[in-house]
Amino acid sequence: MQRAGLPDRRALLTGGLLAGGLGLATAALGGCSSLNTAPSSPSTSPDKRPTTPAAAFTRLMDGNERWVSGDLRHPDRDPNRREFVAQQQKPFGSVLACIDSRVPPELLFDTGLGDLYVMRTGGEAIDPVVTGSVEYGPMTSGTPLIVVLGHQRCGAVEAAYQSFRDNEPLPGNLEAIVKALRPAYDETVRKGGGADPVDTMARNQVELVSADLRDNRDLAPLVRKGDLAVVGAYYSLDTGRVEVLGGAPS
Repeated sequence: MQRAGLPDRRALLTGGLLAGGLGLATAALGGCSSLNTAPSSPSTSPDKRPTTPAAAFTRLMDGNERWVSGDLRHPDRDPNRREFVAQQQKPFGSVLACIDSRVPPELLFDTGLGDLYVMRTGGEAIDPVVTGSVEYGPMTSGTPLIVVLGHQRCGAVEAAYQSFRDNEPLPGNLEAIVKALRPAYDETVRKGGGADPVDTMARNQVELVSADLRDNRDLAPLVRKGDLAVVGAYYSLDTGRVEVLGGAPS
């Protein structure tokens, strides 16, 4: 989270253009590589960073479409990008996701280094420390988008659901996660649960956390001004697709 000055952008851009020219010459002499495996040039130009909620949301959803199709670009993942963000960061999105190893936000949105603030807790459980971490991007970097990302077959949600249903507390600090998911469980019971109550609870958790963040004392003014959007979303492990549950900017 360093706040030091940026490196010389002109020098970095010049270096990037020279490298690009050499790459084109090499391709002309020796053929070209597959578009699916060659990483794109780093996004070192500041005008490439989405600055509105709608633009940031579109960038993420376009990346997810590439993840689903397998037509990945792997942007912002080379030494030039590493050098560019070494002294300062200004991500265009913040993602609060689960700790599940199958749900890495940077991959499923096909983003790269310096593009996202990422917070991960079991079942997107939230407390003051997590809330402060979510607030950090919008309040210090002007990050225009927050995504609360739940997912299919969430183990944390399933464990919490069974704990409440059977009245059996979980050991250690796992119980803190369970308690944080209590509102989602209560909402699930109130609505009847549906065919898959664990999945219903996972979606309820996303919607409740998203609503809490939109009403947050410090974030709500940004949402009202249109400078920030808080999107609730759900990731399918089966398809790789992100489904929007609410809050998508127009």
